[in-house]
Amino acid sequence: MTLTPAYLNVSWGLRILLAVVFFAAGAAKIAGVPMMVQVFAQIGIGQWFRFVTAGIEIAGAAALLIPGLTGVAAVWLGTTMFFAVVAHLFILRSNPGGAIVLFVMSSSLAWLMREQFLILRERLL
Repeated sequence: MTLTPAYLNVSWGLRILLAVVFFAAGAAKIAGVPMMVQVFAQIGIGQWFRFVTAGIEIAGAAALLIPGLTGVAAVWLGTTMFFAVVAHLFILRSNPGGAIVLFVMSSSLAWLMREQFLILRERLL
C-alpha cells in the first residue's frame, strides 16, 4: 500500500503537531518546571525518571520528523503515553485526558505509517 497525498498531509500534520508537543513536554521536564518536578515526586521513583522521560520525549519528537523513523517513533511515544495514562490513573489519581489524546494521536500516526513496519521487517529478515 502506498500513501495517497491526503494521507501524507494528515501524516505530516500529525508528525509536526506531535513533535512540537513532545518537544515542549520534554523541555519542560528538563527545565524543571515546578509542576513537572511535583508530578515526578508524586510518582515516587525519583527525579532521574523525569530526565529519562524527557529524553524519551525529545528523541521521539525528533524521530517523528525523520521519514524512515516516523512509525517507530509513533509507537515509542504511544507506548510512553500508555504508561502515562496508567500513572495518571493508578499513581497520581489525576485526569489522564491529555495523555489519552496523545496516545490516540501517536497510535493513529503509527497506523498511518504501517507500511514502514513492513519495509523494516523485510530489511531485518
